[in-house]
Amino acid sequence: MSDIGDWFKSIPFITRYWFAGSIIVPLIGKLGLISPMYLVLWPENFFHKFQIWRPVSSTLYFPVGPGTGFLYLVNLYFLYQYSTRLETGAFDGRPADYIFMLLFNWICIVLLMIPLIMSVLYVWAQLNREMIVSFWFGTRFKACYLPWVILGFNYIIGGSVVNELIGNLVGHLYFFLMFKYPMDLGGRAFLSTPQSLYRLFPSRRGGVSGFGVPPPSRRPAAQEQGGAGGGRHNWGQGFRLGDD
Repeated sequence: MSDIGDWFKSIPFITRYWFAGSIIVPLIGKLGLISPMYLVLWPENFFHKFQIWRPVSSTLYFPVGPGTGFLYLVNLYFLYQYSTRLETGAFDGRPADYIFMLLFNWICIVLLMIPLIMSVLYVWAQLNREMIVSFWFGTRFKACYLPWVILGFNYIIGGSVVNELIGNLVGHLYFFLMFKYPMDLGGRAFLSTPQSLYRLFPSRRGGVSGFGVPPPSRRPAAQEQGGAGGGRHNWGQGFRLGDD
């Protein structure tokens, strides 16, 4: 048990509680301690009966059963792997920025579990797009294709791609507005982390800086001097699938 406790404590702070909640809430529903009807998002009950826990519980709840158990475990693995890699990579030392990304995606996704996980995976894949990753059966490809490979994989084992597609689209929206448009295309920064989050979750020295307020220009010097063509930023080195 001490080994499990040590492993759990080694998970980054935000990912740790998201991961734990994604196990506890489905387990509560599965054991019948609380009816799943009280855990899913029911707009009428939320707005008219003030059941204010539903936006959070619906994000953590998954209907685990004989036909959905494997899909649940796969997405739980994705949550652990890619949320950990984002929190300790591109958002290292900047918990407020990472929480803001989760909140933005959470609201756009209408508070569902699988799309939120897929949106995080999509952002990681774009920040590490040139890295070669390994998937099932030894297949290897660039990380930028990973969200779409998983979409196809989940379609095979689950029969639907709506949740995965929504997650990919929302992840792309966040990545474009936060990184691609202001930093690569020199456009306006439409997204920025609220100062209230920085006060609640102060940045740690030594983390990655510069999120939320992009510099005036990060285009190549040759382009700034009138040269033709554009450049692409190296968003980070990343990790291979399955690495610790």
